[in-house]
Amino acid sequence: MTEKKQKRILLLSVSAGAGHLRAAQAIEAYAMQDDGEGSAAIASHLDVMDFVTPAFRKLYTDFYIKLVNKAPALWGYLYHASHDAPRDGSMQRLRRGIERLNTRALMAQIAAFQPDAIICTHFLPAELLSRALRQEQLACPVWVQVTDFDLHRMWVHERMHGYFAATDEVAFRMRHEGIPAERIHVTGIPIMPAFAQVPERVQCAQAFGLDPRRTTILLMGGGAGLGSLDTVAARLLALPGDFQLIVLAGKNAAALAALQDLAGQYPGRLLAQGFTGEVERLMACADLVITKPGGLTTSECLALGLPMIVNAPIPGQEERNADYLLEQGVALKAFDGVTLEYRVRLLLDHPQQLQAMRAKALALGRPRAACDVLALVLDDGRAGAVLQ
Repeated sequence: MTEKKQKRILLLSVSAGAGHLRAAQAIEAYAMQDDGEGSAAIASHLDVMDFVTPAFRKLYTDFYIKLVNKAPALWGYLYHASHDAPRDGSMQRLRRGIERLNTRALMAQIAAFQPDAIICTHFLPAELLSRALRQEQLACPVWVQVTDFDLHRMWVHERMHGYFAATDEVAFRMRHEGIPAERIHVTGIPIMPAFAQVPERVQCAQAFGLDPRRTTILLMGGGAGLGSLDTVAARLLALPGDFQLIVLAGKNAAALAALQDLAGQYPGRLLAQGFTGEVERLMACADLVITKPGGLTTSECLALGLPMIVNAPIPGQEERNADYLLEQGVALKAFDGVTLEYRVRLLLDHPQQLQAMRAKALALGRPRAACDVLALVLDDGRAGAVLQ
């Protein structure tokens, strides 16, 4: 009996925001699933920031996070300016030179793994590998997964074997940027296997001490004009109506403590959660999600058919994500506490609108995007990198 040869799949992401990492982890999770005959592939996931100098890491990740939190308008300007910047401009050449100097250790790690294919969930490794392919330092196919409902030109590089797009519109923009249509696949944005099957609401609610019969709102982020999580939660709980509230504080211990104090003032109405690996089970309890419009989080909401109120999107990719969700009728937008209160009241008073949004969200969701991406990479019969 011939032993099945497993392809070696290398996933490259960048920890500038959580979405790029989560997309890579989702594809890796499907690759490692055992179908009874072994896993689909041998997969390894690397964060490019683990292979750069501390100074470069601080500039690339810490600066980005500070910029979007403290000066979102400046980030929006840079997002649009870099999209329109000439590829051969002096600033672009300088940026690429600095990136190459700071990622030599990554290239050595790639060579050691000997991948049959590489999937990039961030534009930085795609750009670096485009140069490696051009100089014949790399022979395996490189694929690119765009992780937003938009396409920035920094994602577009020569010699990529294929691109995965969130929507038909993103695919259209890819073709407009010169990517051949046969290399573009509309798969959605990869999310974890847990989202491929909707958890049972009653069981999940009971496990968390919630009433599955009551309308439930899930709050996944404050700030950016809305206020701190406990402030937003207190404002929501003061609204009329018989609903319960789940608030995710993540790794913010101070926010979690404040929320737990608030929960004591509203017995049976507020569930405060810190960092959790059961987000899909908490989402299964909810009728409405209030969230920042990141590509991964909103894809998870769509997979479970959850209407959204998106709050204060960061200019740039989040703004484009919000535009898409609003156009599709699956979300409303709140830019401050007053509009958030109005939107929540509106949906609580009009459950038929909430239900219509839910149906549209389910229709848009692509819960098996990561599985589809992996299948396309594994089934691709064209050996070697495609050159332009």
